[in-house]
Amino acid sequence: MNQPRVWSGRFRRLFLNNKFVLFLFIALLVGVNVLVFSKISFIFNPLWVLVKTIVLPIILTGVVYYLLNPIVDFMEKKKVKRVYTILCLYVLIIGALTTIIILIVPVIREQLLGFFENFPAYSQTIQTEFEKWIGSDLVTQFQTATSLNTQEIVSTFSERATTILNHTWSGIGGLLGVVKELVLAIVTLPFILFYLLKDGHKLPDYILSFIPTKLRPGTLTVLKETNHQISSYIRGQIIVSMCIGVLLYIGYRIIGLEYSLVLAIVAACTAIVPYLGPAIAITPALIVAAVTSPIMLLKMVIVWTVVQLVEGKFISPQIMGKSLKIHPITIIFVILTAGNLFGVVGILVAVPGYAVLKVLANHVFDWFKMRSQMYL
Repeated sequence: MNQPRVWSGRFRRLFLNNKFVLFLFIALLVGVNVLVFSKISFIFNPLWVLVKTIVLPIILTGVVYYLLNPIVDFMEKKKVKRVYTILCLYVLIIGALTTIIILIVPVIREQLLGFFENFPAYSQTIQTEFEKWIGSDLVTQFQTATSLNTQEIVSTFSERATTILNHTWSGIGGLLGVVKELVLAIVTLPFILFYLLKDGHKLPDYILSFIPTKLRPGTLTVLKETNHQISSYIRGQIIVSMCIGVLLYIGYRIIGLEYSLVLAIVAACTAIVPYLGPAIAITPALIVAAVTSPIMLLKMVIVWTVVQLVEGKFISPQIMGKSLKIHPITIIFVILTAGNLFGVVGILVAVPGYAVLKVLANHVFDWFKMRSQMYL
């Protein structure tokens, strides 16, 4: 009679009370669930379509929300109703957009048309200079010493360029689809933003109502930290990008670089992507400066270097600070991975998304350490 009890006690000690075995069992269950869901993934296609449809409007609305919500909260503390503040902000935004359209858009349009009209001449100039450089004595000596076939390199480069161009033309349909989604997102943005600014402060309490009572304090902490990470990054990155655009525009105007406004706007937009954005933004400026003259190229490099030093030493530390606490190498890898997985949208949400996942992972790990008692 005691034999079954003995075996039951041994089984409990070896398996049920063994944390490592229990962890392996949970991992096995998770793996089985992943396998099952991968076999019936077609069921989730409508859900995936829904996510792709709403993700861009949500991202754009979230960015504007984090920019405007501090103003609405501040005015609410001054006994001004949120609705009145939101309506006033809408009027100011409409006025600012109207001013930009009337004053700045014609200048941008003129510079863009000029740039595209002169682009064939720029390409021809770059090609001529490249051929001169290939035929120089220094390159000939290097080619003789290393047995390098420059003709083959030029041919390979031309083939790659042709392939990229063909892919670009074939991707115009996809680009039009992206433009359509962007237009729809912009159209729906004011309506979503209004209700989010009006009732967004009630969202944490609404989420907590679905959480068990014992887990609500920890969940509230996670929500607050997540909100702080996202808001700090979005506000800081946009302010830094605007500062870079303004400084570059001033610098380009001082040295007399053509298409200064367009080049500064491109730099400001790409600066939203940390570390990789400036490397992308400098390319068109380098082309325009190099075609203009070697002196202009030198001036442009000096302006770019000064702006980057000012941004790195003064602007970013004051605005961004150390709020994210993410190593630069980690940020670069996260951006590259997100870009390969999700395209342009992945690049834009890579850093704040990683910051949110980091907050969640830290709290889950702290909970595991507390419950498992394996780190005492």
